[in-house]
Amino acid sequence: MLGSLIQIAVNPDESVNSRRERAASLVVAQRGADLVVLPELWPVGAFAYTAFADEAEPLRGPTHDIMAKAAAEAGVWLHAGSFVERAEDGTLYNTSLVFSPEGERAASYRKIHRFGFDKGEAVMMGAGEELVTVALPETTLGLATCYDLRFPEQFRGLIDAGAETLIVAAGWPERRRSHWTLLAQARAVENQAYVLAVGSSGTHAGVEQAGHSIVVDPWGEVLAEAGAAEEVLTVEFDPAKATTTREQFPALKDRRLGLAARRLS
Repeated sequence: MLGSLIQIAVNPDESVNSRRERAASLVVAQRGADLVVLPELWPVGAFAYTAFADEAEPLRGPTHDIMAKAAAEAGVWLHAGSFVERAEDGTLYNTSLVFSPEGERAASYRKIHRFGFDKGEAVMMGAGEELVTVALPETTLGLATCYDLRFPEQFRGLIDAGAETLIVAAGWPERRRSHWTLLAQARAVENQAYVLAVGSSGTHAGVEQAGHSIVVDPWGEVLAEAGAAEEVLTVEFDPAKATTTREQFPALKDRRLGLAARRLS
């Protein structure tokens, strides 16, 4: 399976409309890939809190439509990163979209864990409540966004729901880049799953982005890693390795606390 991670730069001098068009062009250029992934809040910038309300869109708004078209033109499964969604009741959400190679919306995911410690995203946006997986012909994706990476219970839930490939769309700051790499590898090892973690580059509202998008296999080996600048990281991986890893080293079968919690629920 061929995956392309688009580590797009978010430049404050570039308009949101221009960046949408540029991102769509980058997606279309990945024709021949099976899966393409964009980062978190790339239309506006993950830390550009003051722009969230002004740039918020309905679920089926301009970002949805241009990404649906790009997925169809490229003929790829597209995780279109996330954007600021304004729900019908006015609540803002950090929402990810997944499109099929026909350009049909296959899933949407509202970020569960909001970052900010009682400010920024944590107070401006609503929290998602549902774990989301997407069945592709070759693998099942489990969706997560940025700060979610710090909460292993979410990933356990995705694995229990059948995920074999974990997608993390992020706007991760450079000052905590070591955590980004460490946590991506940890989530891969403990869940015996692939992790495709896609960050953005550039600077969002004065916050330098880490970049360094990364693909980790179910044994925790780094298959590919980007640098700090905008680039497309392309890697071939075998989705079946998640299954064979779990068969060869069946640690997930020895879980006790998770199984007990499910029996009590």
